[in-house]
Amino acid sequence: MGYILGNATIITVDNDRRIIVDGAIVIKDSIISDIGKTPAMKAKYKDYEFHDMDNHIIMPGLINGHVHLTQALIKGCADDVSLIDFLANRIWRLMGSYNEEEARVSADICLLEMIKSGTTTFVETLLLSRYGLDGITDAVIESGMRGVLAKSVMDIATYASKDNIMCEGMIEDGDICLEQAIQWKKKSENAGDGRINIWLGPRPVGSTTKDMLQKVSKTANKHDMGIAIHFCEVKQDVIHMKNNYDQTPGDFAESAGILTDRTMLAHGIWLTKDDMQKLKKHKTTVVHCPASNAKLASGFCLVPELLEEGVNVALGTDASTCDNKYDMFDAMRLAAIIHKCRLLDPLVIPAETAIEMATINGAKAMKKEHLLGSLEVGKKADIITIDCNNPRLIPNTNPVSMVVYSAQGTDVDNVIIDGKFIVKDREILTMDEQAIMDKAKTIIKQVLSKTEINNKSKWKIV
Repeated sequence: MGYILGNATIITVDNDRRIIVDGAIVIKDSIISDIGKTPAMKAKYKDYEFHDMDNHIIMPGLINGHVHLTQALIKGCADDVSLIDFLANRIWRLMGSYNEEEARVSADICLLEMIKSGTTTFVETLLLSRYGLDGITDAVIESGMRGVLAKSVMDIATYASKDNIMCEGMIEDGDICLEQAIQWKKKSENAGDGRINIWLGPRPVGSTTKDMLQKVSKTANKHDMGIAIHFCEVKQDVIHMKNNYDQTPGDFAESAGILTDRTMLAHGIWLTKDDMQKLKKHKTTVVHCPASNAKLASGFCLVPELLEEGVNVALGTDASTCDNKYDMFDAMRLAAIIHKCRLLDPLVIPAETAIEMATINGAKAMKKEHLLGSLEVGKKADIITIDCNNPRLIPNTNPVSMVVYSAQGTDVDNVIIDGKFIVKDREILTMDEQAIMDKAKTIIKQVLSKTEINNKSKWKIV
């Protein structure tokens, strides 16, 4: 027998973009079996358990298109520093010191934060072997989330214009990475009742040669894997492709074989219109990470221009080292606001577009729009409810605007994945929240002690 969530305002994101007032959604097993007005659904399914969602908004679970699970533990450890200092002297040193236990704790605290703020699906871009791939997989399965896990691939220890900059603990062999990814996929693809997918995560072009990217492309084609890569995040990426290959980013990516309909290019800040046309041709997705791009002063992804060109744009938080939180409501708000200011045009990226980027566009990027990203009969029951009973969300005259401009992840009180309550009345049912937080507080001291990184405030501590 199934159950009903009713008496709510439902933002469906279906093909007609319906908003159902006094709506109800019917869940049976892992699937949405019906949706409509509450009185009709209650009369039709009299034996189903009814959950009263009065003064709630129901919407699809959010899809975070760019995540770093293993950076959640080190949030606040690299704030207000320049990009190369951020990476070489903070992030890589810390992460390059991880053992499997430390990486697992980071994954757990990240998953916990994402779930409780309404993310039901995510794409993790760079997982090193040292993190313990099986442990990370187990963490996602146990959490109940839906995740794409991408095995890192690299063949040179370079970033942007800096040679041999990467610390030893972050360096891997490219061919070994590819073989590990293949074996990981054979072992873990569709684990957790189909919630796990294994992809390839090549490092940016400064750390990955065109020859290696071509190997990535061939491996992805042969083994039915997607590709998640940082691309054109910094201007030096464009310079690198010009100086080393005499190509624009679009030409380089196309010739390397990484422009596909299951490639997610994180950031995409320095793409030109010609590059965008190539992305459209290959149905390649750009993942916009507004907070990360702003905090690191990387630049503005040209989201309105990408959308105008017909490129699919999804949304991500990036890592908690450069966003400091994994709250997709925050990402939606920033994505809807910053481009208005950049273009001096309040009409660009309306709230509706921001929600699409956080839901159905992410599903399209993963080639899962037939299952995820909207609330429709036959799709997976990945659903969140937003409790509007607080001053910030009252009066609720426009639910779409309310979600994007007023709501926060802390307003999510129920999270359902595959038809199962993962969070119910703000209590997470799949993870020991207090134990995870306690472990993270202990483990970070261990990591900082190993690396001797000074993470003190510039202000006097007394």
